[in-house]
Order: sequence, then C-alpha cells, then structure tokens
Amino acid sequence: MENNRIRKVVIAGGGTAGWVAACALTHQFRDLLDITLVESEQVGTVGVGESTIPTIRTFHRLLQIDEREFLSSVAGSFKLAISFENWIRPGTRYIHPFGTTGVNTWSCDFHQFWLESLRRGMKSELGDYCLETVAARHDRFALFDTGHNAQQWSMRWTKAATAMNRGDVSYAYHFDAGLYAAFMRVQCEGRGLKRIEGKIAQVRQHPDSGFVQALVLEDGQVIEGDLFIDCTGARALLSEQALHTGYEDWNHWLPSNRAVALQTEADGPAVPYTRAIAHEAGWHWKISLQHRIGCGIVFSDAHMSDDEATAKLLAENPSKPLRDPWIIPFRTGRRRKAWNKNVVALGLASGFIEPLESTSIHLTLSAVTRLVQFFPSEGISQAAVDRFNQVSRQELEHVRDFVVMHYHLNQRDEPLWKQCREMELPPGLAERIQVFRETGYAWQGEDELFRLDSWTHCMLGQGVVPRTHHPLTRALSDADLKRLLESVRKPIDAAVAAMPSQEQFIDSYCKAPPSAWEQMYARARQHERVTGKIAGLDGGLAR
Repeated sequence: MENNRIRKVVIAGGGTAGWVAACALTHQFRDLLDITLVESEQVGTVGVGESTIPTIRTFHRLLQIDEREFLSSVAGSFKLAISFENWIRPGTRYIHPFGTTGVNTWSCDFHQFWLESLRRGMKSELGDYCLETVAARHDRFALFDTGHNAQQWSMRWTKAATAMNRGDVSYAYHFDAGLYAAFMRVQCEGRGLKRIEGKIAQVRQHPDSGFVQALVLEDGQVIEGDLFIDCTGARALLSEQALHTGYEDWNHWLPSNRAVALQTEADGPAVPYTRAIAHEAGWHWKISLQHRIGCGIVFSDAHMSDDEATAKLLAENPSKPLRDPWIIPFRTGRRRKAWNKNVVALGLASGFIEPLESTSIHLTLSAVTRLVQFFPSEGISQAAVDRFNQVSRQELEHVRDFVVMHYHLNQRDEPLWKQCREMELPPGLAERIQVFRETGYAWQGEDELFRLDSWTHCMLGQGVVPRTHHPLTRALSDADLKRLLESVRKPIDAAVAAMPSQEQFIDSYCKAPPSAWEQMYARARQHERVTGKIAGLDGGLAR
C-alpha cells in the first residue's frame, strides 16, 4: 500500500472544472498533496453567462468563499427560478422555482390541497404559494439578514420575512464563467498549487496496467503524478483518448446537439431568473448578469441549420452584440466510467446533459465533493471506484430524466416536438409521469437532486393534469381550505411587497466594478485574435 499512496495530483485542463477541482483539493489537502494544474492559454474559456442552482452556495460555504466578494468579482446576479416559455405550446409560460411551496404534512403534500381547491372552483396558481416564484414574477430579491446596509427597504423586508417564519430565500447565481474560473484560481493562490502553462502532447501510461504515469507537454516538460483529473472537455484527452473509456450517447432522448451563443449589452436591469424559451427546433436561453446578457439558441441540427439558428438568435436579441455569435457542438451522454484506473473525469470530459436545467456546474461541484470524500490517499480501492462510478451514473441519469421530461411533455406541432412527444421514455421517468397523472403523487429519492416541488411544478407546468388527488384533502370544509391557502399566500405577498428590486439589492450588496469585466473581455478579444477560438456553455462545454 505504501507504494500506491496518492501524493501527486495532476489536473489536466483549467476552465470551471479544473479550477473548481484545484480550489477544493488545495482547500482540503493543503499540506498533504502536491497539486499541479496544467492548462494552455491557447484553449482558454470564455463563458456565455452561466446559470447555476442553489447547491453552489453550499459548495462555496465549504470553501469559505465570501459571497459578496465572489459576486462582485464575477459580475453576478441572483437566480430564484427558471421561466419556461412556449414549452407546452406557443404563448404558455410557467416558472420552476427553487423554493418550497406551501406546507406539507406527513400524509399529504401541499399541492394536493391546491388540486382540491381547483376542483372546488377556487382559482389560483401553484406558484402563488412559493416565495421564490412570486418574487421572480416581480423581479425582486432580498436576503433575510445581510447586515450590510440601512436602506429604507431593509427594515420593512426584515419584518415581513420574520413574519413568514421560514429559512432564507432559496437562490442560485448567474455569473460570467470566465471571471468565475479566474476567481477560483485566485482562491488557490498561496495554498501551494503549481500551475504550468502548456499544451498536452502525449499521455504516458504504464505498459502493463495502463495507469497514467505522466503528461508530456509540447515543450518537452514531463508532469508525473499518482492521480490525474481530466478537465480537458469533450476531447477527454486522458479518459477517452488514452484510456478508451467509452461513451453512452443519449441523443435519442435529448435531440438537441448544437448551440449558437451570443453576448450582448444589457437591455435593462437583471431579472432574478433564467429564461428558457422553446422554439420550433429547440430552445433559447437568456441570462442576465450585472453588465450584459448571455443568450443562445440550443437546437437539433436535424431540424435547423447553423445559419438559421444564428439568424434567429440575432433577430430575437437586438441589443448591441459584444462579439460575433459562435457555434458550439455538443453530444449528450456520459462517459461509461467517471473514474477509470487513476483518472477521474470532470466537467465535459465526464459527459454532458444539455443546459436546460442549469446543472452542468452543479454536476462538476458534486463530482469534486465526491472525490474529496472518496479520496484514495493510501491507494486506489476498486470497490471505492465502483461506488464512485455508480453514484455518478445514478446522479446523471436522474438529471437526464428531469430534462427529458421537458421535451416529452409538450403539445407543439413541429417535427422535433412531435418526435419527443412520441419517444419511448427511460422507465423511471415513464413511471413518475404515469403515477402523477393518475394520482397527483410525486416523490424525491434520497440522493436525487430535484425535489418534489421541482417535479410537481414542472409536470403541472408542462400540462400534466392529475386525474385524482389525495382523498384526505376532501375532509376540509371550504372555509378551512381557503384559510389554509390564505395562511400561506398572504405572508408571501407581504414579504415580496417589502423586497427591493434585484437591481437595488445588487447595487447595495455586490455591485461589480466595471474594471473587472472590462479587463476580462480585453483578454478574451486577444485570445480570439491569437487562436480564433471561443467556447463555453453552462459551465461545461468549454472544458
């Protein structure tokens, strides 16, 4: 075992995946590991405006990252939800919020009482009973206790929030991925990380075991290691090109395989939600940062050409472009082993589920956390590797099913959408939809990312109308049912009315200095001139 001890870790590639891994490992193993990151400025990353989910806040707390410093460094804004527009059919909209909805009982979830209220003719939307949904509708945001200002709205909001008797607002971030990678790199400074500039020319392997022994760079440098982390993007230089791990393709469930991205000047204050707008051959994202908008068209090249997608993107985003649009091909699926021999694949090297539910950065953070928990300091255990791969596979399949649901549950007429409506579903997803359609019952597995609230809001939002719902809801009188609903709705309305706009909150809490992103874009333009390359989508495709 002494000969197999892991003491030298080599991270191949930078970007979001590489620098997140470096930050976590240097934070947790500062004096125990020799950590080297190899990247080339010639394959740098420029994000299009990244959208995340609330789990990123837990990860940042573990790394003791100050939120205000982080947001001002990455020109970040807040995200309470995703607005799904035109997904059932053109003209429809629903919101997938991050927060809880109503109050559940041990025997009956809140949405069952709401379904009963509809049966009795009481008109409302399920989102009326979720703070994050209502705040998103009104473009408002606040935190319960920041202690950072004495704005006039602060006392009103604190009083209203206290009356709600709940924890903090559930939120995530929008930010610039290029600035995020740079910010995470700064976090590693002073912790002993060694960064080497260079392009990988060869992956040297043990002649018998096939384990990776070293990376050979174009300039002849040899970087030896015990454990290697592959953050080289879809190329997967170590996991696939060296180890031939194999890839499981999910294009038959997720037909979109290309995107065209654009960055434009802001067309107004940042809204606290991501917009996902379905179109005839895929969907269109819009993400508001403090200083610009990241937008793009996700599409299937079997149903739309690159030129058509680019023209559509420019027509629907008339604000001044900050650079020309660029095409990003991708392939949905997963590497058959996230951990193979002594190589752990992160980010796009491990697979990709398209960016519809903003899970790419989460999946990277989750894998890094899992690596820290499974870290093989005394030698690689095959049993631990197998467990790591099993959990990784289950996590990806759960996220895949949730994204597939959006495509499948539609009433649109175009060929892509008809194909998705008629496709055979993964068995677990088919079961969830059928059970909800027949009984109104939804669930969240122990290790699953998407909560019961996410499934209910999205299945209802996508047009699934349960045929029945829980019989216990019928025991309430009309007066008691109305009283229950109002006891949830009124405090939410009062709290949102006391919130400032997101723009007001950002100005007082985490306003980004213009110099930070101006310098970043200057570097990006120089990179384009040197390499002719630009990449990035939802924290994954660039790396």
